[in-house]
Amino acid sequence: MTRYIRHAAFFCALLLTALLVNAARVQLVVAHGYDGNPANRRPTIARYAQPRGDILVGGRPVTASRDTGEQLRFERAYTDGPLYAPVTGFASQVYGTTLLEHTEDAVLSGTDPMLSSLPLLGELTRARDPGGDVVTTLDPEAQRAAYRGLAGRKGAVAAIEPSTGRILALVSAPSYDPGVLSGNGPEAARAWAQLNDNPDKPMLNRAVRQTYPPGSTFKVVTAAAALDARLIRNLDEPTDSPDPYRLPGTTTRLTNEGDGCQDASLRDAFEWSCNTVFAKLGVDVGAERMVRTAERFGFNDPRLRIPFSVARSTFDTTVDRAQLALSSIGQYNTRATPLQMAMVAAAVADGGQLRPPYLVERTARRGGATVRTAGPRPARQVMLPSTAAKLRELMEGVVREGTGTNAAIPGALVGGKTGTAQHGLGNSGTPYAWFVSWAQDERDMEARVAVAVVVEDASANRGEISGGGTAAPIARAVMQAVLTS
Repeated sequence: MTRYIRHAAFFCALLLTALLVNAARVQLVVAHGYDGNPANRRPTIARYAQPRGDILVGGRPVTASRDTGEQLRFERAYTDGPLYAPVTGFASQVYGTTLLEHTEDAVLSGTDPMLSSLPLLGELTRARDPGGDVVTTLDPEAQRAAYRGLAGRKGAVAAIEPSTGRILALVSAPSYDPGVLSGNGPEAARAWAQLNDNPDKPMLNRAVRQTYPPGSTFKVVTAAAALDARLIRNLDEPTDSPDPYRLPGTTTRLTNEGDGCQDASLRDAFEWSCNTVFAKLGVDVGAERMVRTAERFGFNDPRLRIPFSVARSTFDTTVDRAQLALSSIGQYNTRATPLQMAMVAAAVADGGQLRPPYLVERTARRGGATVRTAGPRPARQVMLPSTAAKLRELMEGVVREGTGTNAAIPGALVGGKTGTAQHGLGNSGTPYAWFVSWAQDERDMEARVAVAVVVEDASANRGEISGGGTAAPIARAVMQAVLTS
């Protein structure tokens, strides 16, 4: 009898050992596989069991978490949702996350190991830390000024602090309220369908995810290339430019909107946006130099992130001389995001240095302790300092007495460049109105803001839309908001 008891005890011990080994295997080896199984709802329940961290603008949260009392307990809520949607994106229980809600999800959801003071213990216990906060670089007054300026129009605004690369405003219009997508009920499904079916594409982030022909604002880049190459040494010397200008190798003649462009100096051509002068300058500079200069400013770079990805701005590297002429005035295949053109203006304002733009100042634990900071961002010299000084002078002239007088701010130095970009079959579409600029209070040692504005207003009369008339006042409002903050 004792032998049978001993055998039964041994067998029970063997079963217990097997059970413990299997439990350890499940928890330590295959647990992550179960986590990713669609049939396992525990990770989803755990994800929404606690409030999400917040995204902060000007020290105040523009997000919140709403307790629903349901199995997926906390839903995302937004303060001024349409105003900040191009920055926050959405966090939906059904449709996932976008923009900052996506790139900073680990911090906001509490899964980032850096949030824990004892990360190894947290890994073993699989406990979730409280969601952390994301502190943005945005200036709330500049953001509101840009949003109000675009009210009722399609377009975008990007504003940067030239000396640091901090993004001060990022607005896209029309916008939407990301809060309508937060839940998992039929209301969220209806909102998703309506937003995706809307022909105005309110969920498209036009500031960083849409590229446009930059039109005459690209002449800043062309002028930089010509000045760096020493093709132009004196801003007031005639440029030996015909009007009209015959595109090389073709019978096509390029003309100007106004008179006075024949043999105009670079100063006059820049102030009055003479297409013929800059098309010829681009050809004289040559494709290789033009491509190199454009790429130094950030064109053709697919790696730009702020931290979410930015659409690649393009300058065609395989153009013939006629195509180069058109590319050099911001047409043909030249395309840019508003953020890219704000970077161009920022480089001029900062003595030819370009600092990578960024949107997140720091991330923090729920109590406010910093987890990560943006840190120093090295600048790259995209043009000679002497070239940048001449371009500042040219851009100041545009605002003082050229096509950009609507951007002038009393008591401040303002430089700008207007643009009216043609598009559509046979250039039949309503032109896009562009304005790029920078501003510096007379008491400051350096420019405090660089701005790019694009307005694509399909309802506007073709003859009434222009960079100076439509986009410059929006840029002025944004610059004023930064200078007075």
